[in-house]
Amino acid sequence: MKTLFVLTLKSAWARKTNLSLAVLSIAVSLTLLLGVDIVRKQAKNSFLNTISQTDLIVGARSGPMNLLLYSVFRIGNATNNISYDSYEKISADPKVKWTIPLSLGDSHRGFRVLGTNQDYFKYFRYADKRSLAFTQGEAFSDLYDAVIGREVAKKLGYKIGDVITLSHGTISTDFAAHDDKPFRISGILAATGTPVDRSVHVSLEAIEAIHLDWRAGSRSALEIDAEKARRFGLKPKTVTAFMVGLNKRTQTFVVQRKINEYTQEPLLAIIPGSTLTNLWRTLGQFEKILLGVSLLVLLSGLLSMLIMLLSTLNERRREMAILRAVGAHAYQVILLFIVETFLILVAGTVLALGLLYSLLFILKPILLDQYGFSINIVWLDNEQLVIILFIYIIGILFSLVPGIIAYKNSLQDGLTLKF
Repeated sequence: MKTLFVLTLKSAWARKTNLSLAVLSIAVSLTLLLGVDIVRKQAKNSFLNTISQTDLIVGARSGPMNLLLYSVFRIGNATNNISYDSYEKISADPKVKWTIPLSLGDSHRGFRVLGTNQDYFKYFRYADKRSLAFTQGEAFSDLYDAVIGREVAKKLGYKIGDVITLSHGTISTDFAAHDDKPFRISGILAATGTPVDRSVHVSLEAIEAIHLDWRAGSRSALEIDAEKARRFGLKPKTVTAFMVGLNKRTQTFVVQRKINEYTQEPLLAIIPGSTLTNLWRTLGQFEKILLGVSLLVLLSGLLSMLIMLLSTLNERRREMAILRAVGAHAYQVILLFIVETFLILVAGTVLALGLLYSLLFILKPILLDQYGFSINIVWLDNEQLVIILFIYIIGILFSLVPGIIAYKNSLQDGLTLKF
């Protein structure tokens, strides 16, 4: 076996150029496959951890997916609002530890505006218990303060102290602008990789203030400037939805049923974790397609290796014949190709892992800074190791083809080859 291994190394070295291309092909294909799988799994974890430590989300009665989309992902709109009285009554329930009110409906240059209170910065969690942090400034304290997400700041070039104008509705137009009540940026949040990055946050009182002189979605004849608005009672009348944290998570279903049976107005309470899982099942078909494409690329790499081995058979007929002439058994000739293929796969795997982790280290800070997407650099999991093992099995099976062909070449034919 040792002699066979040495012969394999010498034979491979004599064809190092061709074999290097085969190794590179395997390495690139495997890097793509493992990279897609790592990103796919971490994207799923990031999606499912968009919101964390929130037991319930409450909104007007509609569908669970719709409630999740507009309250967490800022996609779409609510069918109706919730009265602030109902919000306060549910918040006062002894089983409720905290609540975060959410008021949606306005925007700023394509980014959604979220009205909330200080509890949002205190209790909101994402990515498994991570809390919101500020890269600059602080939470809103004045009526016309605004806190912006990382992506808003980056794309629009904002900094602390800049003045911005909100717009009524989700489409920014001149006639829908709340330009009589400008806001000052008081804080910029660190990247989270969630819709928080694409949101402008103001107080609930600010939402009331900018709509004092609006009726039925349009500006009324009243003209209430920014300073005059401060003197009005700005207690909210409605909210779009609110998040709920309970004293005991075991009480989740009890409180959920109580809210769903609330008699004063039709409400819906959903458990965000289970609803997120259901939503991912709907959207997760795309990840399977991407993984399938990566598998096809890897298969093409293995086929390229097989073609390379087959293409060199004619050149190696003399080599095989000499081995047979000096007493090599048929299985040893086949084993020579198996060992050679195994070495190609090992070299390709080592190179692939080097490429993969180098790319992950390079891309990690870029993805976090540009998109708020955090990649955890971890060792391959059991599923990925099984994939690599499966690749080795397929590769070795492929190597049997040139091995058997070489075995069938007669000893006499090999020795009489002319050069």
